[in-house]
Amino acid sequence: MQTQLRIAVQKSGRLSDDSIQLIRECGIKFYNGAGKLKTEATNFPAELLFLRDDDIPRYVEDGVADIGIIGENVFVETQSQADLVKRLGFSKCRLSLALPKAVDYQGVQQFDGMRIATSYPNLLNKYFAGKGIKADIHEISGSVEIAPSIGLADAVCDIVSSGSTLLSNGLKEVETIFESEAVMIARKELGPLKEAILKKLLFRIESVQKAKGNRYILLNAPNTAIAKITNLLPGIKSPTILPLAEEGWSSLHSVIGEDEFWDIIESLKEAGAQGILVVPIEKMIA
Repeated sequence: MQTQLRIAVQKSGRLSDDSIQLIRECGIKFYNGAGKLKTEATNFPAELLFLRDDDIPRYVEDGVADIGIIGENVFVETQSQADLVKRLGFSKCRLSLALPKAVDYQGVQQFDGMRIATSYPNLLNKYFAGKGIKADIHEISGSVEIAPSIGLADAVCDIVSSGSTLLSNGLKEVETIFESEAVMIARKELGPLKEAILKKLLFRIESVQKAKGNRYILLNAPNTAIAKITNLLPGIKSPTILPLAEEGWSSLHSVIGEDEFWDIIESLKEAGAQGILVVPIEKMIA
């Protein structure tokens, strides 16, 4: 039987969607119909397990899954003994303290002695310990944001993405205590065969990640402007330069960070660049 890498991902929600998209972008094909709890990849030695996010660290630790994709907030909160092998850069959010809108916030010391509802008591206790704050922390799961309105707590500490959920429940975000993103974790002692498969997967992920922040740029320019434009477009090593049918003109091809392009677009045009095309990159291997 072929050795397979067992990958645990969240079974629903934004993190699940982002994780599945990343795996598909890595060229790994699989079927995940509604309610399906596990599936095998058809073109890569992997099996996917669809689990509750809170359960993933334990399944990885116990060796039921070899690796898992979870929020860093869950990884740290559960005090998992698995290894963090890769930050994935998506599903970013923050764990924040929030108060009712009407409360005049004076600073973090204001939380001393307060009743605070949260699903992340370990992270909150660690943060307060560093600030010398003693609070009455109520651990609850789900619907944390309604705790102040029903008299259960004076404040909440919850995951925030856009902040709209807090606002709709009459709360305002006042302190960020932890920044989170999706991470890949792995059980200890995978063994050489599964380590090799994981290495292949990480190579694919890194190729996809490098491509996301970069764009392939093509432009035409008079040969007299090539030196100046080349200094603006260093690319991975240097731009590719190809002669055009029109004498005295060339086409320059390069790779550039998307943010960098917007910063230098006017300089490119002033240097003589014309017919500028910017194209997404699907994979990028340096």
